[in-house]
Amino acid sequence: MTGERATPMLERIENRTILRVTGKDRVEFLQNLVTNDVRGIDRGIVYAALLTPQGKYLADFFLVPAGDAILLDVASSLAPGLARRLAMYRLRADVTIEHAELHVSRGLGAAQDGAFVDPRHPALGWRLYAREPGDDPISDWDAIRVKHCIPEAGTELVPEDSYILECGFERLHGVDFRKGCYVGQEVTARMKHKTELRKGLATVAVTGDAEPGAEITADGKPVGRLCTRAGGRAIAYLRFDRALGPMRAGDATIELT
Repeated sequence: MTGERATPMLERIENRTILRVTGKDRVEFLQNLVTNDVRGIDRGIVYAALLTPQGKYLADFFLVPAGDAILLDVASSLAPGLARRLAMYRLRADVTIEHAELHVSRGLGAAQDGAFVDPRHPALGWRLYAREPGDDPISDWDAIRVKHCIPEAGTELVPEDSYILECGFERLHGVDFRKGCYVGQEVTARMKHKTELRKGLATVAVTGDAEPGAEITADGKPVGRLCTRAGGRAIAYLRFDRALGPMRAGDATIELT
């Protein structure tokens, strides 16, 4: 009908777990642990990570305002370890962490009521938290991630190995350098202010057959590895000083886009 607003399409995001963090100390508790400024949650979703004391990635997640609680939206494979780590840090804080019986769905275009814009990149649309999931496949999300070099847990983001600045967290609004201390902050700040990143993620063009995980070489020397691939593009983890010309991965030619 003319003038009637179409219902936005929703696609369920598989393999996500929602934790609910409650208690009067919930904001301060998370503020002292994660890479981003939790006080910004009043304005919408906050994207952040928890690191090891040595500054290595453990888990990335979304912090979502939910009245007197904060929802923590994390990859299901990382949820048990994250919950244990948060409980370890809880000590005497007035904080409770429990599983929430909610699903997360996503959409593009006009947002559904109650949805939150994905803070990482405009191309990622919005996320909705509800008891019933969406069921409308609407896009090739891997292609969107590859085009905009958006890392994902278990592929580009490797627990206890990855560094978040190498994985683009500053560009993706996942780290705040003015908020003060958090676990792994010293190493992250040193990488930001005192060194030039020698390694990191980049979008590359792929011509030929090469599977994700394949080693990338140049002139017989290791350069990095292929991560997520979508058609003729992929996200790759590279050593930048060796990624200066044509590279190889399997039977494919790799070039920086």
